[in-house]
Amino acid sequence: MTGLIGVYVFDERWKISSFGKYGLLALQHRGQENAGLLTLGDRFYECKGKGWVEDVVTESKAKDLRGHLCLGQVSPYEQETEDTQPLVLKKPKELALVLDGRITGIEDYMWDKTLGYERNILNALEFHLQGEGDVVEGVKSFFAHCRGGYAFIVLTIDGAMVAGRDAMGVKPLSLGKIGFDGGIVASETCATDTIGERMPVSPAENIAPGEIRVFTPLSAYTTHLPVRSPRTAHCSFEYVYLARPDSYINDTAVYKVRKAIGRKLAEEGAADTDVVIGVPETAIPFALSYSAESGIPVERGFEQTGRRVRSAIKPTQLERLKGVQLKLNVISEAVKGKRIILIDDSVVRGNTLANIVYLMKEKGAKEVHVRIGSPAIVSHCPYGTEVPPEDELIGRHLNEEKIAEVVGADTFHYLTLEGLVESIDVPRNSLCLGCFTGEYPEEA
Repeated sequence: MTGLIGVYVFDERWKISSFGKYGLLALQHRGQENAGLLTLGDRFYECKGKGWVEDVVTESKAKDLRGHLCLGQVSPYEQETEDTQPLVLKKPKELALVLDGRITGIEDYMWDKTLGYERNILNALEFHLQGEGDVVEGVKSFFAHCRGGYAFIVLTIDGAMVAGRDAMGVKPLSLGKIGFDGGIVASETCATDTIGERMPVSPAENIAPGEIRVFTPLSAYTTHLPVRSPRTAHCSFEYVYLARPDSYINDTAVYKVRKAIGRKLAEEGAADTDVVIGVPETAIPFALSYSAESGIPVERGFEQTGRRVRSAIKPTQLERLKGVQLKLNVISEAVKGKRIILIDDSVVRGNTLANIVYLMKEKGAKEVHVRIGSPAIVSHCPYGTEVPPEDELIGRHLNEEKIAEVVGADTFHYLTLEGLVESIDVPRNSLCLGCFTGEYPEEA
């Protein structure tokens, strides 16, 4: 669930670090545990560390990031090694790399299980670039040997940027521009909107599955990875939770999908209640649409405190519970004495949902009927989406009636798989639904 940004301008008079920083701020929802920004001037300059973007890339540190090209990342992963993104390779060719998703295998490279994931990637890339005369061709050739679901941006020391997606297109990557003199590559269009502007809404807006975009000081062109997958497999969880509602993912408006989910929930999970309340922020569009479809009024049920912490992607259970209790205060007047439809985007372990239901009933809610804007999560994701081990997934082990009992709700209902596919409005065989089904597409 890493958020990636790459900014390429053709005029060396630009100071690009502020654009990179604000692009990362727009992607902060994709990761709040660590951040990193790297620029290229006469050499690579980098700033990375644990925490939020504004805490890592401070104004004073950003001033030291010289150059007119940059790439960066935000991530929900707690890094235990020095190999944090952006990853920098010193030899045989100096370059920097950011990755979203997961490379699950590399042809002609024996994975060293004693090393971390990032170190294996660097070692494999170093091995593959040995003897390559052209670094751009070497990078393209390396990713042609990689399997998995991933997106990447590479910046070379001589001023080339290479960005692409795996052949299945599991992870998103969009294109934008800055005036007439620059291009932006980002995980979501909200970042290109923030620091520049998106391309027209068309297939050209995205880097397509298996496509590689190359920017050099003299040109920009497109090439492709070998066709190794019989199908595309866009991550369906992007539309449910991961992406910002103002983004387009694979040319599909996320907000439109979430409104459709709310309508479908009202159809599938109707209940005789007084008010609809969505859990901020992701589930708000679901709740608004549920209300419009059902005729049940919608209320603002929570007030947030502090930063918009995404508690679901916090690395420990204590942090997730603290994230909910500290960031969300139930508005008593909205729930007291009322029968409530409580809508959330997903349920993983169920602990945070149980805490929310408890807080609402403590403030006087008469009934709480939970409706979830996705099917049950039953499988760990091999492509890097933050899903815990399968023995911790409540939807894998309990039916809806039992889950209602565990979380303290009066009733509980998941969106059906068919309802999700219909809401996304993308053919089912073009989506990865593995976290809901346990069946993941793989490259041939």
